[in-house]
Amino acid sequence: MKLTQAQQLAIHNVERYAAQQKDDAQATIQHLLRMSNITDDVFHKAIRKLKEHARIALHFHPDRPSSTMESIAEALYQEGIYKSQFETLLSNGSVSAYPGGLRDQWEEQLFGGAYQIKGTTLKERAKYGALNIMYHSDGPAPRFGSCYFLLKPEVSRRATYTYLDSHQNPKEKGTYEEFDMIIAGLFEEIFTRDYALGEPNLKVSSLIQHLFHNIEMPFQDPANKQVYRNLNHYIEAQVHGNLSLKEDVEILVADPSFIGTKVGGTLTNLCTKYGIQLYYHSGFQLSVDQVPSDFRGLEMPSLAKRIAKNQVIDTHLIGEAVRDLTKNPATWTDRGTRSEVLQELKLLWHVLVKYGKPFVKK
Repeated sequence: MKLTQAQQLAIHNVERYAAQQKDDAQATIQHLLRMSNITDDVFHKAIRKLKEHARIALHFHPDRPSSTMESIAEALYQEGIYKSQFETLLSNGSVSAYPGGLRDQWEEQLFGGAYQIKGTTLKERAKYGALNIMYHSDGPAPRFGSCYFLLKPEVSRRATYTYLDSHQNPKEKGTYEEFDMIIAGLFEEIFTRDYALGEPNLKVSSLIQHLFHNIEMPFQDPANKQVYRNLNHYIEAQVHGNLSLKEDVEILVADPSFIGTKVGGTLTNLCTKYGIQLYYHSGFQLSVDQVPSDFRGLEMPSLAKRIAKNQVIDTHLIGEAVRDLTKNPATWTDRGTRSEVLQELKLLWHVLVKYGKPFVKK
């Protein structure tokens, strides 16, 4: 993959920052390795396995519509390219991916102004995902989408990384070549909380064992595996350069509520067309009377009642509500503006991930 000047500069700026912080990061790593009784040799072999085998996951909602009511799944099928929010202007909530918008501002800070150079196009912008280390069936960052693509491991070489979400401007940043700050941040959280990446009861030693023995294992069908509902703790990846479904994507893991729907058919056809392996995780559904009012807001129970079928909400139904909002915005004005209702529906998705039970086809 040949990167443009702006894309190369974006990676270089993050790499230079991480290199400047390398000594402190390595000191943290060395201290926590000693505390965890792990040798340098074992550590370096584990990290080498991580770099060789870990894939980036790109979460997305395949049923979200454009202004012309074409779904993301349809656009992916037709074009064979995964685009950034700057190109699609689609978002789960408010759209800020435009010159001068909030996303543009934090990208300018993250990438040292590389994408603000005169002549740089929106097509060149980074695409966002999360590094898939723990192999959770619902993906490393399900808050960003019910389905996810798994990229080929070599794509990781042209990505930059932050420990946790980049819009918060976290201290820990890195690249494939300068990854120490990311590992230091991960080790620190594990050591102080016994938790990281959505994984409870995690220790530095158990993470190293996972990297040693599991990270290179073939992908296993996630259909009957536990979901981890990880909304906030991930290694964010920003992929630079084009993302071709045919050349860069290996696997699609989808939500089972799409089976038998138009979107589900498009996903199946997409995988056939571009040679992608298709799997389904166990999914999420939730009874209306189990939707809490103290997680993501007081408005969640009433919104769930509004979109439910047979007193149950699922991934597909939230997407149908988004489509209806786009097509018939006047019927939703009792809940606020279009952007406000979009935000509510995004938060309801978080509720579904947090509390949902495995999906059962009626």
